[in-house]
Amino acid sequence: MPTQEPPVITGRVRFLYGIGAAAYGVKDNGFNYLLLLYYNQVLGLPASLAGLAIMIALAFDAISDPLVGTWSDNTTSRWGRRHPFMYASALPVSVAYFFLWAPPFDNPSHTTLFVFLTVISIVIRFLITLYEIPSTALVAELTEDYDERTRLLSMRYMFGWFGGLTMSALAWGFFLANSEAHPVGVLNRDGWRGYGWLAAFVIFASIMLSSLGLHRFIPMLNAAPAGRSRGVLETFKGVRVTFDNRNFLALFVATLFASVGAGISSNFNSYINLHFWGFTPQQIKFIPMSLFLSAIVAAVLAPRIAARLDKKRATMNIYAISILYGALPVVLRLLDLFPDNGHPWLLPIMVFHAATEIVLLIMFGILNSSMLADVVEHSEASTGRREEGLFFAARTFAHKVASSAGVFVAGIALELISFPSGAEPGSVPDDVIFNMGVIFGPLLMIFYGFAWRSLSYYEITRAGHDERVEAARDSAA
Repeated sequence: MPTQEPPVITGRVRFLYGIGAAAYGVKDNGFNYLLLLYYNQVLGLPASLAGLAIMIALAFDAISDPLVGTWSDNTTSRWGRRHPFMYASALPVSVAYFFLWAPPFDNPSHTTLFVFLTVISIVIRFLITLYEIPSTALVAELTEDYDERTRLLSMRYMFGWFGGLTMSALAWGFFLANSEAHPVGVLNRDGWRGYGWLAAFVIFASIMLSSLGLHRFIPMLNAAPAGRSRGVLETFKGVRVTFDNRNFLALFVATLFASVGAGISSNFNSYINLHFWGFTPQQIKFIPMSLFLSAIVAAVLAPRIAARLDKKRATMNIYAISILYGALPVVLRLLDLFPDNGHPWLLPIMVFHAATEIVLLIMFGILNSSMLADVVEHSEASTGRREEGLFFAARTFAHKVASSAGVFVAGIALELISFPSGAEPGSVPDDVIFNMGVIFGPLLMIFYGFAWRSLSYYEITRAGHDERVEAARDSAA
C-alpha cells in the first residue's frame, strides 16, 4: 500500500507521465519503419536474414517482458518499485541505439552483419523494456479513476507518437534527403549515422525527464507486498494465471492478431511509400509531419469518446472503421481507381489519408490500454494480487511475439515477390509492385478482422469497475 494519499492528477502530472513515451516512440518508429530498409537496402543484408534477426530479437524481448514486469511488481527499494528500472535504462539504451545505425565496421560479411543486428537488437529491446514496462504500469497506480486513466494514456500515446514522428520527419526530410552529393539520399550511410546520434539523445532526455519529474510521487504509489519474491518459474506461472481472466485474454488475443498485421504493415511501409506510391524522401517527410496533428486530435478525442461510451464499444467502433479505411487507397489502386504516381493530387490525398487513419489508430491504442488498466482491479478482486507490471508486460509479450512473426513474414514476402536489394524508385517491375500492394492491403485486413472479433469478448464496464474500486476501498478501511 502507498504511504501517502494518491496524487492529484494535474496537467503537469499527465505531461510528465506522457513525455517518457517519446523514448519508446523513437525506438519503435526506427525498428518498425526504418531498420529493415536500412540493413537490406543500404547495408546489403538479405531481407530474409534482416527479418530473421529482428524476429529473434523480438522473441528474446517478449520473454524478458513478463520477467521485468514481475521483477518490478516485487521490487522493494527507497525509490519504489518502478524508478530503479527507469533510471538504469536511460544511458545504456541510448548508446546502444546509436550503434545500431552506425555499425563499427566496414564492408562486413552477411554473417557478421546478421549476428551484429541480432545481438544489438536484443540488447536495445531489453534495455528499453527496463524502462517502458515499469513506466507504463504507473498509470494504474497514479489513479483508479475510470476516465482519468484514459486521459493519462492519451498524453502517453501523444508523446510516443511525437517522438517517433519527429525522428521520422527528420530522417526523410533532412538526414536522408536527396542532394547533389547523394542523389538517392536513402542510401547515404552518413545520413543514417546522424539520425542515430540525434535519436539516441532524444531517448535519453525523455527517459530522464519523465523519471525525475515523477520521482516525488514514489511515496504515493503502491509498494511491493512484504516478503514476496518470484523466481523465473513462478513468474511464468503468474503469467499463466493471468489467462484465467477472460477480459485479459480477449485483449491478449486481439493484440496477437493486430500485431502480426502491424509487423507486416510497418516493415512494408517505407517500401510502399518509395516504390508503390513513388514518393521521394522529401515528399515522404510530409506524411510524418502531418501526423503530429493526428496525435493531438486523438489525445483530445479519445477521453471524450470514452466518457460518452464504455471503452469496449468505443474501441470496437473505432477499430472497425480504421480497418476498412486504412486499406482503401491500396485496394483502389489495385483496381485502377486511384490517381497514378506523379499525379499532383496523389501526395495530398495520401497525407490526408495517413493523418486521419492515424487518428483512429491512436484512439484505438489509448482505449485498448485503458481497458487493460481496468483489468488490474478486476483481477485483484478475484486473486487478491495487484500486478500492474505483469499485466502490461504480458500484453506487451503478445505484441512482440506476434510482431516478430510479422517482421519475419515481411522479410520472406519481399524475397518471395523477388523485391531487389538496393532498388531505386521506378526500377522495380510492375508485377512486384502489384504483389506488394496485395500483401499490404487486402491480406492484412484478415489479421485485423480477427483482432476486432477478439475484442468482443471483453466484459468490463464503467459501472462494474467503479463498484470494484469502491469495494476495495471499503475493504482497506
